Formats: sequence, structure tokens, C-alpha cells
Amino acid sequence: METAPWVWVVVAIVVLVLIVLLLATGRRRKAMQQKREEAHREKAAEIRREAENMELDAREREAKAARARADAEQAQVNAARLKQEADQTSREAQSLRSDIDSRTRKADEVDPDAGRDRDNPRSGI
Repeated sequence: METAPWVWVVVAIVVLVLIVLLLATGRRRKAMQQKREEAHREKAAEIRREAENMELDAREREAKAARARADAEQAQVNAARLKQEADQTSREAQSLRSDIDSRTRKADEVDPDAGRDRDNPRSGI
């Protein structure tokens, strides 16, 4: 029975060593878990920054598209206005041509020489 106290001492030492190892391993695991969590936080922050940059790019492109649409619409308005002006000027020119033709006919009616050959003024003499 003399070996029994030594066995209990060895068992107690082994148990204490196991407890110390478990505590050390637990702390190490906890430290590693914290490092992993910090790495995940940093990665999440990086992904968020990239998403913010992409959001800004998307908003900028949308604004450019809206400006391009507005410019295109303004160009259509300008083209329509120019077409109206061209049509009005064309109508004015046709009116002037008509007035010129009318005046020319009236002058021909009044002119006694209108019936004669204009290339040869002596042919009517």
C-alpha cells in the first residue's frame, strides 16, 4: 500500500498538467479566433469600401446617362425648331417667288414690248 500515495501524486500531477494544457490551448484557440474575427472584419470593411466605390461609379454613370438623354432631347428640340424655321423661310421664299411672278406678269401686261422678241429689240420696229 505504499505505492498508493505515489500513484495519487502522479495522477494529481498529470491532472494538473492536463488542466494547464487545456487552459493554454483554450487561450491559444481564443487568440486565434480573435485573429480570425479581426481578419474577417478587415475583409468585410474592404468589401464595403469596394461596394461604396462601385456605388459611386454607378451613380456617376447614371448621372452621365441622364445628361446624355437631356442633351439628346435638347438636340431634338433644337432640330425641330430649326425645321420650323426652315419651313417658315421656305414658305416666305415661295411667297416672294409668287409675288415676283405676279409682278412680272403684271409688268408684262403693262409693257407694250412684252410680246416682242427680247433678244432682238429691233424686231418690233
